[in-house]
Amino acid sequence: MAGRAGGSTGRPPLTERRRAETRMEIAEEAVRLFVAAGVTATTAEDIAAAAGVSTRTLWRYFRSKEECVRPLLTTGLEMLTEHLRDWRGQCPLAEAIASLPRDDGTGPRAESLRDLVRLCRDEPGLRAVWLEAHYDAEATFAALIADRTGRPAGDLAVRMEAGMLNTALRVAVEDWALRSGPGDGSSLAETVTGVLRMAAHVIEPDPPAAAVTGHHAGH
Repeated sequence: MAGRAGGSTGRPPLTERRRAETRMEIAEEAVRLFVAAGVTATTAEDIAAAAGVSTRTLWRYFRSKEECVRPLLTTGLEMLTEHLRDWRGQCPLAEAIASLPRDDGTGPRAESLRDLVRLCRDEPGLRAVWLEAHYDAEATFAALIADRTGRPAGDLAVRMEAGMLNTALRVAVEDWALRSGPGDGSSLAETVTGVLRMAAHVIEPDPPAAAVTGHHAGH
């Protein structure tokens, strides 16, 4: 019976999935309208009509028209967090993230994300939503690192690692969005993986060669 209700299958209930789909549809329409007409000229009513929902429904999901884009910015972070719940700290978190399968960044939703990240450069309201999404994600990463490694959530090293990984993810997506274009062969997955591996090296760098040599020489 629990499986029918969605409690033991590992999948969210149908109503929850439908709400998530509706939020994403609103987000994609919001980006399309922002690109076409500009953020200032686009109203919440415009977004609701394009998404096929009432304005009342839109306000039930979002606090502002700019926040309508948030699902596009957070879906990847939420999926990442869900995948990492099985991580047990045997390897650096950045390497665990880099090894996960991910979207190659070539579908319609990726194009919406690319357009949105580009808009964030010049639209303070959208940029605030982008930075808030990552601020929230950083706290989630810190809690996950603490839980999986047995360290306190407020530990400075835990917070630093979470912050570096969160920044790496943000920089990777921004670099992909600003440097690439439709059909140019650029891969979001490759960009994210490369940046996370750089982050892993910074967090846990290889020991200096001189130190290793000196250690052996002393023995």
